[in-house]
Amino acid sequence: MSADATAGFARTRSLYTVDQTVDRLKSLLAAKGVTLFALVDHSGEAAKVGLNLRPTKLLIFGSPRAGTPLMAAAPTIGIDLPLKVLVWQADDGGVWIGYNDAEYIAARHGLPRTLVPALAGVQALVTAAAR
Repeated sequence: MSADATAGFARTRSLYTVDQTVDRLKSLLAAKGVTLFALVDHSGEAAKVGLNLRPTKLLIFGSPRAGTPLMAAAPTIGIDLPLKVLVWQADDGGVWIGYNDAEYIAARHGLPRTLVPALAGVQALVTAAAR
């Protein structure tokens, strides 16, 4: 299992199916008291209009306690908040979890370095869900 970041996008291979990975992420978020604002089932929506898409789901989540100081420091960060995690099945059948890298988001919005840790928790969340 490895993580890489390309142009601000980091990804980690999951040992589980898309649905299992999403369930693990949901459980981890709930345990940390983080709000899951939405779960977008891209493949399910594609099926509704007669199109095929490998399993692909997007979780949108956050915490006003963590996000508000970020937005106060750099209002434009609101385009990247709440945070998002994409879970998808690749061509080879492997499952990946992707997210915007904390350093990338911070640099994009000129966020003070002291606030970067508020974004960095997503990496630990993804790692825990993937194993």
